[in-house]
Amino acid sequence: MFTGIVEEVGEVRAVHGGPPDGTDVVRLLIGGPAVTDGTRHGESIAVNGVCLTAVEVNGDVVSVEVVPETLRRSSLAGVARGTRVNLERALASGGRFGGHIVQGHVDGVATVHAVHDGDRTAELVFELPDGLARYVVEKGSITVDGVSLTVANVDGDRFTVALIPTTLADTNLGERRPGDRVNIEVDVLAKYVERLVSGYLSGRQGAGPEAGRPTEEGGAGS
Repeated sequence: MFTGIVEEVGEVRAVHGGPPDGTDVVRLLIGGPAVTDGTRHGESIAVNGVCLTAVEVNGDVVSVEVVPETLRRSSLAGVARGTRVNLERALASGGRFGGHIVQGHVDGVATVHAVHDGDRTAELVFELPDGLARYVVEKGSITVDGVSLTVANVDGDRFTVALIPTTLADTNLGERRPGDRVNIEVDVLAKYVERLVSGYLSGRQGAGPEAGRPTEEGGAGS
């Protein structure tokens, strides 16, 4: 589990594999002295919000492997040598929980619709892919490229976030421009709530499933 508090912005040093090399797995070599400190083989690292496994650590470079499913569902298919990526190690037991619950399971890829720069701040407007807007609420939490943010405004399939100077300096969101693609993970609590109440809403109006009986979602009623 992660919290969406980016530890550093790393750089993709090399990209190996994939269709050009006749393989279906892409290996990324990412430089990041903070996240490689103490990281061992098999541990999890969030790369632009995508939970990946460290398969090798060599000095300040960590190697991760990306399978076709992840490439289809995230923006990592577009990374190349020199791409700057947000990095976060998994939350250690007893660690400070500074953001919100982030699983590293990307729900979709949004597009930057507009960027409004202030003197030291910025507001970014994103356009969501189909099916995700219902999970996004004003003043709720959302993860954009691995960064835990508060939703400032929602307008249909678009939402706005306000970035403070620290976020602009310590993440790659300050580099985003209209048309860029970003990974989105909505608040997992919203998805669980929807799943739990769907069995009630699909039954009799205003009535839940009978106690002890399985719901239409396959869970046990309570």
